[in-house]
Amino acid sequence: MTGSGTRRLPWREARSVSSGKLTNFPDGPVYFREGVDETALVQRCLAGDAEAFEPIVRAYQAPLFNVALRMLGAPEDARDATQTAFIRAYEHLDSYDRGRKFFTWIYRILMNECLNVLRTRRPSEPVPDDMTGESPRGRLDPVDAEKRRKAIQSAILALPVDYRQVIVLRHFAELSYEEIAATIGIPVKTVKSRLFSARQRLGERLLGWKAT
Repeated sequence: MTGSGTRRLPWREARSVSSGKLTNFPDGPVYFREGVDETALVQRCLAGDAEAFEPIVRAYQAPLFNVALRMLGAPEDARDATQTAFIRAYEHLDSYDRGRKFFTWIYRILMNECLNVLRTRRPSEPVPDDMTGESPRGRLDPVDAEKRRKAIQSAILALPVDYRQVIVLRHFAELSYEEIAATIGIPVKTVKSRLFSARQRLGERLLGWKAT
């Protein structure tokens, strides 16, 4: 603890050599790191070992950034939201229920940050042109692939937030229905219902589907 009562955040100053960013955020597919003992690391943080938070950041920064990017569209906004979520999580570790998954807890913090960003945007604010994301599977002409990627991201951003969340968690964070339900705090049947509706809307926008 510092003299002001706020925990020191050593990992906040660790910048990427190549990008100058506070952390390294990948542009491609992301996966959860295995073998992170969250409970032990949180306990060490609460005991005063600030360095113990670094493995948690390394384990979750990529999937959380990917979620934020799909929710917000703009990479800089996604980076800021992810960084703020980690800061708030670190500062409130004593409120974390160690009987739950850490991702579920910090996801809700991140989602609050994303919603704050969305509330401050003007209703007419356009979708950013510099959105990054995963390349579609298969070999496409680079120009066509870029158009497709932007179309998909634009369609996701056009979804209501409730639908956007389940699409992002299912198809980009690759969570199961049960994990999505636990993360958002809704029944599994609601997850499935929202996914169905969200996919219908995406299909209508991207492929001209019509619900029957």
